[in-house]
Amino acid sequence: MIDPPEHTVAGTPLLETKLYAPKWRPSLVSRPRLIERKLTLISAPARSGKTTLLSEWMAAAQASERPAAWISLDQSDNDPTLF
Repeated sequence: MIDPPEHTVAGTPLLETKLYAPKWRPSLVSRPRLIERKLTLISAPARSGKTTLLSEWMAAAQASERPAAWISLDQSDNDPTLF
């Protein structure tokens, strides 16, 4: 017997990988001024460090025990009936 998926959206299984934030690597350049802000809109071309910045933000949130969550979206998530 196959166990049902733990996470579903409108009856559709949610890939577990969409819920895992990449690990922040302290050896990378830190952006403390962006991490300390209450609200930051991140919009930049591919390979400009958006995911790296967000993984640092997640690490900082977890270290200070602030609630934080991660979800990765892609084109298939563009259906309003599922999102």
